[in-house]
Parts: sequence; structure tokens; C-alpha cells
Amino acid sequence: MKTVGLLGVPMDLGQARRGVDMGPSAIRYAGVEERLKKLHYTVVDYGDIVVKGRCVSRQGDAHLKNLQSVVDASLAVKERVLNMLGDGVFPLIFGGDHSISIGTLAAINTLKKNLGVIWYDAHGDLNIPETSPSGNIHGMPLAVNLGLGHPLLTSIGSSKLKPQNIVLIGARALDDGEKELIHQLGIKVFTMHEIDKLGMTAVMEQTIDYLKQTDGVHLSLDLDALDPIECPGVGTPVLGGITYRESHLAMEMLAESGLISSAEFVEVNPILDHQNKTAEVAVALIGSLFGEKLL
Repeated sequence: MKTVGLLGVPMDLGQARRGVDMGPSAIRYAGVEERLKKLHYTVVDYGDIVVKGRCVSRQGDAHLKNLQSVVDASLAVKERVLNMLGDGVFPLIFGGDHSISIGTLAAINTLKKNLGVIWYDAHGDLNIPETSPSGNIHGMPLAVNLGLGHPLLTSIGSSKLKPQNIVLIGARALDDGEKELIHQLGIKVFTMHEIDKLGMTAVMEQTIDYLKQTDGVHLSLDLDALDPIECPGVGTPVLGGITYRESHLAMEMLAESGLISSAEFVEVNPILDHQNKTAEVAVALIGSLFGEKLL
């Protein structure tokens, strides 16, 4: 049975609200290691990377919040994930805000020639400094991994994602610049409109078929993809999201597909949560992703 490597990235530098740095601890407290062991996986916990404090913006930062601190943390994430990949484990990473994926994807994409990405999120995270309304880097990681954005960020990864290998699922809060980029690059998106219209079964069937030509798929799951009723402990909740059961179905279908080669679960903020509910949802979805069945 495959070995799963756990890595926490207690990062809250990609946005302004505090507390998301406690996400890895909340997910561990919710029993992720025990859940995986019940499914007969060997689990190796690589601990948490050290994320240094916030830095003031400097000239040339393009008004991006904590730019140098995010760069430093992303390089540390990249190095640790490369070590995990060298050990032959399945990398399972916990955030932290979504800027952690700058480092995770930079590492994974160095070893894959044709990596696919499922971005399960209410947001596109496709902003660049010129289009970002906030300067929050957690709204930019997918753009960065496409090679777009501030050079200090885009230089972290030596290889870039292919737009045709990306699928966004659950989008319902896209900025104008992100919409333009999606159309320009031809990125496949299943907004909540498509999920409502087609149903999650059809959405996942199409996603799996679309990505079957890749040599591995990274799942980047932001808990704000789910409706805030299901996951109140996120920094940027958006009404009208994916349901708990739809998300389990999506994870179950991904498990059956065998496509997923790495994953991260991000944006769990215990300060905004109710009795660790969001972290418990994350752990339950991880169970389904790793083959847990109802019967």
C-alpha cells in the first residue's frame, strides 16, 4: 500500500485575515493521520515548514502584500516537497492560505512532463499584480504557476503548467481580469452554473476524461469551494457553493480514477470556524479521496 507523506504549511502571508496559519494543526487535530491509517496507508509526517513573519512592502513589490516573505516560504515549501517526492511518498499538504501552492506546484511540476491540475475553489486564483483588487498573493498562485505575475514569484518554478491541463471546479467569484485570462488561455472551468445544470457526476466524468492524457494530477482543494454552511472556517466565504455530499462524490470519483498523484487542502481558518467543523470536513474529504467508501 502506498505511503502518504503529510506536510503542514502554516502560511497566512498571502492574505490579510489572521488564523489560517493554524489550519495544519486543525486538520491534524481532526484526525487525518488516523483516518489514513484506517485505510491501511503508511503515513509519514514531515511536520510543518517554518514560515517567518510578515514583511513590509518594499519598492518594486508592485503593492503585493508580504511579497518577499511569500517568496521565502514558497522556496522552503518547494524544497520540502521535492524531498517528499524523492522519498517516493504521496505528497499531502495542508495549508495555510492558497499561496502555498506556488511552492507545491513548483516542486511537483519539476518531475512531471505533463502535469494536470484540478483547482477545486470558489475563486480562480488567476490574478496578476495589474488585475488584483487587493494585492493578496493567495489570489494569484494559479497564474504564477502559469508563468504570469511578479518575476520573484514566477521564478520559483522552473517549469510552467499548461493551460490545457487545468480544470477549475466550483468557481463563483471571478474577477474581471481572471475571466479575461480564462477566455484568453482556454482554461476549462466548471462554475456553479455548470455544476447545477449538469450535476457533479457529469462534471467529474468530464474532468477525468479531460485530464486522462496527463502523467499525474495535482488536486488543489480550497475549503471555500464548499458552501459556507458546510465550511464556515474559511477566510473568503462565498454563498452558493458545492455541497458536502457533492464534494464527497467528487473525491470518490477521483479515487476510482486513479489519476491523483498529489494533493493539498487549504484555507482552513480555525479562528473563523465552529468547533473545528471545516477541518473535520477536510479530513472526511481526504478519506474519500484515498478510497474510503460508505459500504
